[in-house]
Formats: sequence, structure tokens, C-alpha cells
Amino acid sequence: METQSNDIEIVKIQVFSNFKVISMNIDSITHQESMIFPNGEANCMNWILGHLIYIRNAFLNVLGEESLWDNEKFSCYNRGAVPLERKEELITFEELKSYLQQSQDQLEAKIISIERFNPETINDIAILCFHENYHSGQLGYLRRILGKPGAVK
Repeated sequence: METQSNDIEIVKIQVFSNFKVISMNIDSITHQESMIFPNGEANCMNWILGHLIYIRNAFLNVLGEESLWDNEKFSCYNRGAVPLERKEELITFEELKSYLQQSQDQLEAKIISIERFNPETINDIAILCFHENYHSGQLGYLRRILGKPGAVK
């Protein structure tokens, strides 16, 4: 059995690790807690998780897969959206958790089955992995702001 290339292995580790950190940081967070905007202006946990899923759609597209959800319907989670002004459009945290799992399932299936990345997509893939790292850390800080113990020890 031939092993996958190093770049695929690195991305696979990133996707698996990011999902684990995100899942740990959102564990036991209620919808009400997810809608708290720290300092009355910072992005809430609901928006950050929805934004991660929104951008995971781009990740799936870069890998040649279909989007998980309709980007127009969920545009409140797009980069540049002001979640405080669009609170009514944010979906329940439980729904977001379900979409996160679905996106993970799709990403894992694709990355496990792929033989090589299209060279033109390497830069996008690296940026998308970094994007997840960045926001998964934000979820950790928000978890503590909400009074929950740190999840990643």
C-alpha cells in the first residue's frame, strides 16, 4: 500500500486536529451562551462557529466537493458580516454543531481518498488550514469568557 504524499498527510492532521480542538471548545456551550457578544461587540461563539463552517464550504470547493450549505442563505456567517447586526439570522448552536460534523465527515472522506492536491490549490489549502487554527483559538478564549473551564490542556 502506497502512503499519501506529505502535503496530504499534513492537511489531514490539520483537519483532524482542528476538529478536535473546535469540538472540545464548543462542548457544553448552550445556544444562549453562544449568542453572548463579549464587551457588547466582539463576535459571539455562534458566529465564529458558523463562520468556520461557511469557510469550510470553500475548503470543500477547493477540493472539488459540493458545498454543505447555501452560502447566500447563510451569508450572515461570511467574512465581513456584522453578526451583532444580523443576530436574528444566526441559527441554533445545535444546528451549527450538526453542520460542523457534516463538514468534517465530508472533509475527512475527501482527504482520505485523495491521491494528490492540484498544485494550484496548495496556497488556498494552507490558508484555509491556518484560518481554522486562528478561529479555533478564538473559541477557546470565548469559552473561558463564558466562565467555562479551558478545554485544551
